Amino acid sequence: MSDHAAGPATEAFVAHRNLLFTVAYEMLGSAADAEDVLQETWLRWVDVNQDQVLDQRAYLVRITTRQSLNRLRTMKRRKEAYVGPWLPEPLLTTPDVADDVELAESVSMALMLVLETLSPTERAVFVLREAFGIGYDEIAAAVDKSPAAVRQIAHRARRHIDARRPRAVVSASRTRAALEAFRQALETRDLQALLDVLAPEIVVVNDGGGIKQAALRPVIGAEKVIRFLTGGLGRTTATVTVGPTTVNGNPGLVFRLDGEIDGVMAARVEDDRITGLYYVRNPEKLTRVESETPLTLR
Repeated sequence: MSDHAAGPATEAFVAHRNLLFTVAYEMLGSAADAEDVLQETWLRWVDVNQDQVLDQRAYLVRITTRQSLNRLRTMKRRKEAYVGPWLPEPLLTTPDVADDVELAESVSMALMLVLETLSPTERAVFVLREAFGIGYDEIAAAVDKSPAAVRQIAHRARRHIDARRPRAVVSASRTRAALEAFRQALETRDLQALLDVLAPEIVVVNDGGGIKQAALRPVIGAEKVIRFLTGGLGRTTATVTVGPTTVNGNPGLVFRLDGEIDGVMAARVEDDRITGLYYVRNPEKLTRVESETPLTLR
Protein backbone atom coordinates (compact mmCIF):
# COMPACT_ATOMS: atom_id res chain seq x y z
CA MET A 1 0.00 0.00 0.00
CA SER A 2 1.33 3.46 -0.90
CA ASP A 3 2.15 6.16 1.64
CA HIS A 4 -0.52 8.29 -0.02
CA ALA A 5 -3.17 5.69 0.89
CA ALA A 6 -1.71 5.07 4.34
CA GLY A 7 -2.22 8.67 5.46
CA PRO A 8 -6.03 8.90 5.03
CA ALA A 9 -6.45 5.30 6.24
CA THR A 10 -4.53 6.04 9.42
CA GLU A 11 -6.38 9.29 10.03
CA ALA A 12 -9.76 7.58 9.64
CA PHE A 13 -8.83 4.72 11.94
CA VAL A 14 -7.54 7.04 14.65
CA ALA A 15 -10.62 9.26 14.35
CA HIS A 16 -12.97 6.32 14.92
CA ARG A 17 -10.79 4.24 17.25
CA ASN A 18 -12.76 4.93 20.44
CA LEU A 19 -16.01 4.03 18.70
CA LEU A 20 -14.54 0.82 17.30
CA PHE A 21 -13.11 -0.16 20.68
CA THR A 22 -16.48 0.39 22.35
CA VAL A 23 -18.28 -1.68 19.70
CA ALA A 24 -15.82 -4.53 20.18
CA TYR A 25 -15.89 -4.29 23.98
CA GLU A 26 -19.70 -4.29 24.17
CA MET A 27 -19.77 -7.36 21.95
CA LEU A 28 -16.99 -9.22 23.79
CA GLY A 29 -16.96 -8.00 27.39
CA SER A 30 -13.16 -8.12 27.30
CA ALA A 31 -10.91 -5.11 26.80
CA ALA A 32 -7.96 -7.35 25.92
CA ASP A 33 -9.96 -9.12 23.21
CA ALA A 34 -11.35 -5.80 22.00
CA GLU A 35 -7.79 -4.51 21.52
CA ASP A 36 -6.94 -7.66 19.55
CA VAL A 37 -9.99 -7.07 17.36
CA LEU A 38 -8.87 -3.50 16.71
CA GLN A 39 -5.46 -4.78 15.64
CA GLU A 40 -7.12 -7.22 13.25
CA THR A 41 -9.40 -4.44 11.99
CA TRP A 42 -6.41 -2.21 11.33
CA LEU A 43 -4.56 -4.90 9.38
CA ARG A 44 -7.57 -5.38 7.10
CA TRP A 45 -8.33 -1.68 6.83
CA VAL A 46 -4.89 -0.66 5.55
CA ASP A 47 -5.26 -3.11 2.66
CA VAL A 48 -8.56 -1.55 1.54
CA ASN A 49 -8.57 0.70 -1.52
CA GLN A 50 -9.66 3.97 0.07
CA ASP A 51 -10.92 5.33 -3.25
CA GLN A 52 -13.69 2.71 -3.16
CA VAL A 53 -14.86 3.48 0.39
CA LEU A 54 -17.91 5.75 0.49
CA ASP A 55 -18.32 5.82 4.29
CA GLN A 56 -15.17 5.16 6.31
CA ARG A 57 -16.99 4.92 9.65
CA ALA A 58 -19.48 2.35 8.34
CA TYR A 59 -16.75 0.32 6.68
CA LEU A 60 -14.63 0.26 9.84
CA VAL A 61 -17.60 -0.72 11.99
CA ARG A 62 -18.36 -3.53 9.56
CA ILE A 63 -14.80 -4.93 9.82
CA THR A 64 -14.82 -4.59 13.61
CA THR A 65 -18.20 -6.32 13.91
CA ARG A 66 -17.14 -9.26 11.77
CA GLN A 67 -13.88 -9.70 13.67
CA SER A 68 -15.77 -9.48 16.97
CA LEU A 69 -18.24 -12.13 15.84
CA ASN A 70 -15.36 -14.45 14.93
CA ARG A 71 -13.78 -13.90 18.34
CA LEU A 72 -17.08 -14.33 20.20
CA ARG A 73 -17.37 -17.85 18.92
CA THR A 74 -13.90 -18.78 20.17
CA MET A 75 -14.51 -17.03 23.52
CA LYS A 76 -17.54 -19.25 24.09
CA ARG A 77 -15.25 -22.23 24.65
CA ARG A 78 -13.10 -20.26 27.11
CA LYS A 79 -16.14 -19.21 29.11
CA GLU A 80 -17.45 -22.76 29.28
CA ALA A 81 -14.21 -23.80 31.00
CA TYR A 82 -14.12 -20.75 33.29
CA VAL A 83 -14.00 -21.38 37.06
CA GLY A 84 -16.94 -19.74 38.82
CA PRO A 85 -19.07 -16.85 37.53
CA TRP A 86 -17.71 -14.89 34.57
CA LEU A 87 -17.87 -11.08 34.65
CA PRO A 88 -16.83 -8.62 31.94
CA GLU A 89 -13.38 -7.10 32.26
CA PRO A 90 -13.90 -3.80 34.10
CA LEU A 91 -13.03 -0.57 32.31
CA LEU A 92 -12.04 2.55 34.19
CA THR A 93 -13.76 5.32 32.26
CA THR A 94 -13.66 9.09 32.49
CA PRO A 95 -16.41 10.62 34.68
CA ASP A 96 -17.98 12.41 31.71
CA VAL A 97 -19.06 9.04 30.26
CA ALA A 98 -21.67 8.92 33.03
CA ASP A 99 -23.21 12.11 31.63
CA ASP A 100 -24.22 10.19 28.49
CA VAL A 101 -26.97 8.12 30.10
CA GLU A 102 -27.51 5.78 27.16
CA LEU A 103 -23.79 5.12 26.69
CA ALA A 104 -23.26 4.59 30.42
CA GLU A 105 -26.08 2.04 30.55
CA SER A 106 -24.87 0.25 27.42
CA VAL A 107 -21.44 -0.47 28.96
CA SER A 108 -22.68 -1.01 32.52
CA MET A 109 -21.71 -4.28 34.14
CA ALA A 110 -25.38 -5.13 34.71
CA LEU A 111 -26.33 -4.77 31.04
CA MET A 112 -23.13 -6.40 29.82
CA LEU A 113 -24.11 -9.49 31.80
CA VAL A 114 -27.54 -9.50 30.18
CA LEU A 115 -25.89 -9.27 26.76
CA GLU A 116 -24.14 -12.56 27.57
CA THR A 117 -27.53 -14.29 27.27
CA LEU A 118 -27.87 -13.33 23.58
CA SER A 119 -26.53 -15.26 20.62
CA PRO A 120 -23.49 -13.68 18.92
CA THR A 121 -25.55 -12.29 16.03
CA GLU A 122 -28.28 -11.00 18.38
CA ARG A 123 -25.66 -9.29 20.48
CA ALA A 124 -24.04 -7.65 17.47
CA VAL A 125 -27.37 -6.39 16.14
CA PHE A 126 -28.49 -5.12 19.55
CA VAL A 127 -25.21 -3.30 20.24
CA LEU A 128 -25.02 -1.67 16.82
CA ARG A 129 -28.68 -0.65 16.78
CA GLU A 130 -29.41 0.26 20.40
CA ALA A 131 -26.06 1.58 21.59
CA PHE A 132 -24.90 3.29 18.41
CA GLY A 133 -28.05 3.92 16.40
CA ILE A 134 -26.63 2.34 13.25
CA GLY A 135 -29.12 1.79 10.44
CA TYR A 136 -30.50 -1.63 9.57
CA ASP A 137 -28.87 -1.64 6.12
CA GLU A 138 -25.42 -1.03 7.62
CA ILE A 139 -25.97 -3.69 10.28
CA ALA A 140 -27.14 -6.15 7.63
CA ALA A 141 -23.88 -5.66 5.73
CA ALA A 142 -21.88 -6.18 8.93
CA VAL A 143 -23.59 -9.43 9.99
CA ASP A 144 -24.29 -10.85 6.53
CA LYS A 145 -28.08 -10.83 6.92
CA SER A 146 -30.87 -9.13 5.02
CA PRO A 147 -32.23 -5.84 6.44
CA ALA A 148 -35.57 -7.59 7.05
CA ALA A 149 -33.87 -10.36 9.03
CA VAL A 150 -31.89 -7.78 11.01
CA ARG A 151 -35.12 -5.99 11.97
CA GLN A 152 -36.54 -9.25 13.31
CA ILE A 153 -33.33 -10.04 15.20
CA ALA A 154 -33.27 -6.53 16.68
CA HIS A 155 -36.89 -6.84 17.84
CA ARG A 156 -36.23 -10.25 19.42
CA ALA A 157 -33.03 -9.09 21.13
CA ARG A 158 -34.65 -5.90 22.43
CA ARG A 159 -37.57 -7.82 23.90
CA HIS A 160 -35.15 -10.26 25.57
CA ILE A 161 -33.01 -7.45 27.03
CA ASP A 162 -35.97 -5.33 28.17
CA ALA A 163 -37.27 -8.26 30.21
CA ARG A 164 -33.97 -8.49 32.10
CA ARG A 165 -32.49 -4.99 32.29
CA PRO A 166 -32.95 -2.67 35.32
CA ARG A 167 -36.47 -1.25 35.59
CA ALA A 168 -35.20 2.32 35.43
CA VAL A 169 -31.85 3.97 34.78
CA VAL A 170 -30.62 5.63 37.98
CA SER A 171 -28.56 8.82 37.77
CA ALA A 172 -24.84 8.67 38.45
CA SER A 173 -25.26 10.89 41.51
CA ARG A 174 -27.79 8.51 43.11
CA THR A 175 -25.61 5.50 42.34
CA ARG A 176 -22.61 7.32 43.81
CA ALA A 177 -24.60 8.15 46.97
CA ALA A 178 -25.71 4.52 47.42
CA LEU A 179 -22.15 3.25 46.97
CA GLU A 180 -20.78 5.80 49.43
CA ALA A 181 -23.34 4.72 52.03
CA PHE A 182 -22.37 1.09 51.32
CA ARG A 183 -18.65 1.87 51.63
CA GLN A 184 -19.04 3.65 54.95
CA ALA A 185 -21.27 0.91 56.37
CA LEU A 186 -18.83 -1.78 55.25
CA GLU A 187 -15.80 -0.01 56.71
CA THR A 188 -17.52 0.55 60.07
CA ARG A 189 -19.18 -2.91 60.04
CA ASP A 190 -22.52 -1.16 60.61
CA LEU A 191 -24.89 -4.04 59.89
CA GLN A 192 -28.06 -1.95 60.10
CA ALA A 193 -26.65 0.61 57.68
CA LEU A 194 -25.79 -2.22 55.29
CA LEU A 195 -29.33 -3.56 55.52
CA ASP A 196 -30.63 -0.07 54.80
CA VAL A 197 -28.63 0.37 51.59
CA LEU A 198 -28.88 -3.20 50.25
CA ALA A 199 -32.12 -4.33 48.64
CA PRO A 200 -33.57 -7.50 50.22
CA GLU A 201 -33.15 -9.39 46.93
CA ILE A 202 -29.60 -8.16 46.20
CA VAL A 203 -27.35 -10.44 44.14
CA VAL A 204 -23.55 -10.45 44.42
CA VAL A 205 -21.52 -11.94 41.58
CA ASN A 206 -17.85 -12.54 42.41
CA ASP A 207 -15.30 -13.31 39.67
CA GLY A 208 -11.98 -14.76 40.78
CA GLY A 209 -11.36 -16.81 37.65
CA GLY A 210 -10.02 -19.71 39.70
CA ILE A 211 -7.00 -17.54 40.59
CA LYS A 212 -8.36 -15.54 43.51
CA GLN A 213 -10.79 -16.90 46.11
CA ALA A 214 -14.36 -16.10 45.14
CA ALA A 215 -17.87 -17.47 45.55
CA LEU A 216 -18.51 -20.10 42.89
CA ARG A 217 -22.17 -19.09 42.65
CA PRO A 218 -24.01 -15.78 42.99
CA VAL A 219 -24.81 -14.82 46.59
CA ILE A 220 -28.48 -13.85 46.90
CA GLY A 221 -30.29 -11.98 49.67
CA ALA A 222 -29.20 -9.10 51.91
CA GLU A 223 -28.40 -11.15 55.01
CA LYS A 224 -26.34 -13.72 53.09
CA VAL A 225 -24.54 -10.94 51.24
CA ILE A 226 -23.67 -9.16 54.47
CA ARG A 227 -22.27 -12.37 55.97
CA PHE A 228 -20.30 -12.98 52.80
CA LEU A 229 -18.81 -9.47 52.68
CA THR A 230 -18.05 -9.04 56.38
CA GLY A 231 -16.76 -12.61 56.62
CA GLY A 232 -14.29 -11.98 53.81
CA LEU A 233 -13.07 -8.76 55.39
CA GLY A 234 -12.80 -10.44 58.78
CA ARG A 235 -10.48 -13.15 57.46
CA THR A 236 -7.83 -10.82 56.05
CA THR A 237 -5.01 -9.39 58.12
CA ALA A 238 -4.20 -6.78 55.45
CA THR A 239 -5.21 -3.14 55.61
CA VAL A 240 -8.30 -2.77 53.45
CA THR A 241 -9.00 0.53 51.71
CA VAL A 242 -11.97 1.25 49.47
CA GLY A 243 -12.02 4.20 47.09
CA PRO A 244 -14.46 5.59 44.53
CA THR A 245 -13.87 5.26 40.80
CA THR A 246 -15.81 5.31 37.55
CA VAL A 247 -16.11 1.81 36.11
CA ASN A 248 -17.87 0.99 32.85
CA GLY A 249 -19.30 4.50 32.69
CA ASN A 250 -20.83 4.32 36.17
CA PRO A 251 -19.72 4.98 39.76
CA GLY A 252 -17.85 2.03 41.26
CA LEU A 253 -15.33 1.10 43.94
CA VAL A 254 -11.72 -0.08 43.96
CA PHE A 255 -10.67 -2.36 46.83
CA ARG A 256 -7.01 -2.46 47.89
CA LEU A 257 -5.22 -4.73 50.35
CA ASP A 258 -2.09 -3.14 51.82
CA GLY A 259 -2.14 -0.72 48.90
CA GLU A 260 -2.32 -3.40 46.21
CA ILE A 261 -5.44 -3.63 44.10
CA ASP A 262 -7.65 -6.57 45.07
CA GLY A 263 -10.64 -5.94 42.87
CA VAL A 264 -13.06 -3.57 41.19
CA MET A 265 -16.73 -3.44 42.13
CA ALA A 266 -19.60 -2.20 40.01
CA ALA A 267 -23.18 -1.83 41.21
CA ARG A 268 -26.75 -1.92 40.02
CA VAL A 269 -28.95 0.54 41.91
CA GLU A 270 -32.74 0.76 41.84
CA ASP A 271 -34.87 3.03 44.03
CA ASP A 272 -31.72 4.22 45.86
CA ARG A 273 -30.87 0.70 47.06
CA ILE A 274 -28.24 -1.64 45.68
CA THR A 275 -29.77 -4.61 43.88
CA GLY A 276 -26.57 -5.99 42.35
CA LEU A 277 -22.85 -5.96 43.14
CA TYR A 278 -20.31 -7.23 40.61
CA TYR A 279 -16.84 -7.77 42.04
CA VAL A 280 -13.97 -8.68 39.72
CA ARG A 281 -10.94 -10.16 41.54
CA ASN A 282 -9.41 -12.12 38.67
CA PRO A 283 -5.99 -10.42 38.32
CA GLU A 284 -5.92 -11.19 34.60
CA LYS A 285 -8.86 -8.81 34.22
CA LEU A 286 -7.33 -6.04 36.34
CA THR A 287 -4.08 -5.31 34.51
CA ARG A 288 -5.58 -2.34 32.63
CA VAL A 289 -7.02 -0.88 35.82
CA GLU A 290 -3.54 -0.26 37.21
CA SER A 291 -1.63 0.40 34.01
CA GLU A 292 -3.88 2.61 31.90
CA THR A 293 -5.56 5.96 32.20
CA PRO A 294 -9.40 6.08 32.24
CA LEU A 295 -10.95 5.72 28.80
CA THR A 296 -13.18 8.10 26.90
CA LEU A 297 -15.63 5.91 24.96
CA ARG A 298 -16.77 6.81 21.44
